[in-house]
Amino acid sequence: MDMQITNAPPPEVSDTDLIVFDGECVLCSGFFRFMIERDAGRFRFATAQSPVGQSLYKHLGLPVTDFETNLVIVNGVTYQRLDAFCAAMQSLGWPWRALGVARFLPSLIKNPMYHLIARNRYRIFGCYETCMMPTPDIISRFVKNGT
Repeated sequence: MDMQITNAPPPEVSDTDLIVFDGECVLCSGFFRFMIERDAGRFRFATAQSPVGQSLYKHLGLPVTDFETNLVIVNGVTYQRLDAFCAAMQSLGWPWRALGVARFLPSLIKNPMYHLIARNRYRIFGCYETCMMPTPDIISRFVKNGT
């Protein structure tokens, strides 16, 4: 099953390539830092705990307290789970773009693999007590009400 979401994102972010991540998760925050260093300014960001993040998770019918997926919106299409990671990687240059091929893995493999990591991410990687406090240069990359 493809994890592309057919629901259009809410109007406030429909024209924005956006990554929504769990700001308390060490792994997810690491993904955010990885992307902000390599995306050449393409993406805007929001934490899942922010008003924008909460609105998007509600809009998609996802839990608003247990963030087992990052959301990646590219060209008006919303992705979740491993497909979100793949969409983000495909937006980067080489060699990172090559990681996008993981979207072609069969769902029987990629979904259980993703869920195993997502369910255990706090235990394996840890979590922050609060969401990160971005520096002024990074905060400009967040959408309004995204932190």
